[in-house]
Amino acid sequence: MKIEKAYSTIDVHVAGEAFRIIQNVPFIHYQSLVELDEQFPEVYKEEQNLLLNEPRGFAGLNGCLVVPPINREADAAVLFFNHEGTVPIHYGGIVAVMTALLECGHLKKKDSSKYKIETVKGVVPVTAIMEKEEVVSVKLESDICHVVDTDFPLSHPHLKAKFSLVHSDQLYAVFQKRDIPINIQVEELADLNKWVQTIIQALDPKIPVKGVILLDDASIEERHIKTITFRDDCFIVRSPGFGPTLACYVSLLSTRRVPMEGSLVNESIFGSELEMRVVSQRESNYQFVMTSRGFITGMQTFILDPTDPLAAGFLLK
Repeated sequence: MKIEKAYSTIDVHVAGEAFRIIQNVPFIHYQSLVELDEQFPEVYKEEQNLLLNEPRGFAGLNGCLVVPPINREADAAVLFFNHEGTVPIHYGGIVAVMTALLECGHLKKKDSSKYKIETVKGVVPVTAIMEKEEVVSVKLESDICHVVDTDFPLSHPHLKAKFSLVHSDQLYAVFQKRDIPINIQVEELADLNKWVQTIIQALDPKIPVKGVILLDDASIEERHIKTITFRDDCFIVRSPGFGPTLACYVSLLSTRRVPMEGSLVNESIFGSELEMRVVSQRESNYQFVMTSRGFITGMQTFILDPTDPLAAGFLLK
């Protein structure tokens, strides 16, 4: 076996969604995180494929590239990416990165429990609580979220469902479970996959929707919802999702289905949960505080053998 390159990673899951945190990649010159983000698709394409694609990764894996901060106020800088390219911000990724950096000793614990993570979208304040050398809680605030449109008609001859367009971390199309004869259960996953494929094909390509959410608010009186979220490539988000939960919360607030006071719990099709509450409202714009935690699942060293015929990997769909 020949070794051309080696990468050390830390794998973390947050409410079931998997993140692979990378700290050692080839050095390049950049003067800002935005410039690094712009160079990423060309400079780190090999690393993206090697570390996210099968057989070393899988379709639902997210990447987090941790680098020294450029902003003097920040404790660390992170660039988020997936199989398609970079992502401006990933709240679950911030939870994963804080968990890995603190528990592995790469970031010194502060008595205040206050930290700042630099992203392409700016510096994000984070509160990370540690007990017995373990991160038990990570709290952060969202960016401004708002409803773009409601009761938007779907252009399809056999589906007359309407949906809401909501922007949280990105743009989502939110559909109501009561309009669709499918339950959000693992046993009905095949039918859900067929449904979302039809939906994505029917969506107007001029609308830059990045995710489709099916929302079941039958238990909204208990401040509990259940959702399943599909990315625009039809892959399932393996957690309730921070962005999708924010989008659903905003959609429910805009229709007065849920009051401002208290918190809301979102359950995924796999049973994992995320909880958040409103911290501010200005007209139709909302901001939330989110609390979760991450769990380290592995520390690995990946190598690139120049004779490996599957060096670029593949994805099973």
